[in-house]
Amino acid sequence: MTSSRTGGQILVDQLITHGVKQLFCVPGESFLAVLDALHDASIDVTVCRQEGGAAMMAEAQGKLTGQPGICFVTRGPGATNAAAGVHIAHQDSTPLLLFVGQVARDAMGREAFQELDYGAVFGTMAKWVVQIDDPARVPELVSRAFHVATSGRPGPVVIALPEDMLTEAAVVADALPYAVTETHPGAAQLAELQQRLSQAQRPVVILGGSRWSEAATQQFAQFAEAYALPVYCSFRRQMLMSADHPCYAGDLGLGANPRMLARIRDADLVLLVGGRLSEVPSQGYELFAIPQPKQALVHVHADADELGKLYRPTQGIHATPQAFADAVAALRPASAPAWQAETKTAREDFLRWSDPAAIRIPGPLQMGEVMQHLREVLPADTIFCNGAGNFATWVHRFWPFRAFASQLAPTSGSMGYGLPAGVGAKRLWPEREVVVFAGDGDFMMHGQEFATAVQYGLPILVVLLDNGMYGTIRMHQEKHYPGRISATQLKNPDFRGYAEVFGGHGERVTTTEEFGPALARARASGKPAILHCLLDPEAITPASTLQSIRKAALAAN
Repeated sequence: MTSSRTGGQILVDQLITHGVKQLFCVPGESFLAVLDALHDASIDVTVCRQEGGAAMMAEAQGKLTGQPGICFVTRGPGATNAAAGVHIAHQDSTPLLLFVGQVARDAMGREAFQELDYGAVFGTMAKWVVQIDDPARVPELVSRAFHVATSGRPGPVVIALPEDMLTEAAVVADALPYAVTETHPGAAQLAELQQRLSQAQRPVVILGGSRWSEAATQQFAQFAEAYALPVYCSFRRQMLMSADHPCYAGDLGLGANPRMLARIRDADLVLLVGGRLSEVPSQGYELFAIPQPKQALVHVHADADELGKLYRPTQGIHATPQAFADAVAALRPASAPAWQAETKTAREDFLRWSDPAAIRIPGPLQMGEVMQHLREVLPADTIFCNGAGNFATWVHRFWPFRAFASQLAPTSGSMGYGLPAGVGAKRLWPEREVVVFAGDGDFMMHGQEFATAVQYGLPILVVLLDNGMYGTIRMHQEKHYPGRISATQLKNPDFRGYAEVFGGHGERVTTTEEFGPALARARASGKPAILHCLLDPEAITPASTLQSIRKAALAAN
């Protein structure tokens, strides 16, 4: 490249070089030069209503594709609003690039308008924070940002852009497109794994983390079937193994199946692939002893620093899930595995636990029947999105995830994620059906992004469960302070009307019988839609009521 370009033009050219097709932003004067460069670029820009929503949309695309999601926000409050999305990307090991406007270089250090020290603000939740002060270094530093975000354990990178740097011109060549390096297991490691499997009596598998692909999940499923291994997915990683597979036996989420937990505790070999066994999947760090689990642990991870960081593995394998799955797909046991009957029992336990027909809750709207209806009418590859709250249990426990890249949910438990994630998914794959499950408190965290769905004609479906409270907190409140209701009650709008005034489709559902027809009308509308589902406040979980929780707490006291 011999012609002079501004920093903004150089930056946009780098994004195109690295294969970026879409980005999300809330515009700001701090990066007007980038917005101008995007005017003539081949990148689709989604204008969002709040920076947190924009960052979550980008994170969702990073989670679905394994390629960095791209987000631009302005300085100061724009950056801090986006921090929720950065934290999600950190805990979910998702590649994300957050470009943040910065004050002019000659004003830095004076606490200029909306000035922030981005290294201090994002240093504990990003893999790397960098400020580009010279337009000639944009190709170098953006290339490095893509590499850092996708290597080892993926995560977010924050790039600060002084506004005067973006208007300064330079002559510099574009970088080469980034490439992700796969780390493969060695032949000796595979032989050792086979030996351990041949000596095991009660092995289990746990899948988690990122850096998977559709091909990798299929290859690992072949390996699991050949060895008749019971396979569990980590918290909010159910898309890594089809719920229809004969070896699939459940997920290590909140309110996990007690039979599954007992089986894992009793295992003599645990093969952990891709995951970290953080607080939720480890059931509060109680499922495995730290630092030395009593079960023999074979830990496979793309980042060598994660091996032994918390749990001392019996065998550590430094490999990406894709490379590991490719290596083990052709392995076969020397004889029929001794645990085949136990795997069949584990599968039967899962099927009973996840059967919505057996669930009855207080009130005229029966969510068990709702989930059964969704199973019957929605495509198998429907992308389900949710934020945080007790409502998410209905999805995680009763929807059978059967396709890779069909689950968007934050392991960090960030409220408000579902709707932005749904927008990000539908922008990426408009042909896929996208369903957002949300609670009333959860939805209002980023409910304004429904306007984004309307603006871009994205017919996502929001199933909004309204019980008039922050339900998860109220549940814990009744457990620890029974009867003392404080700061958990909500007065909600008519969400059907909310959808309609934004230009979408709205339905109000109060009974089980109303849900099916309302769903059909919403899907036929061709618009973003909200099904405002009124739940009895007593129906706090599929298995308990507020009254029963309070009664048990009072009895214990």
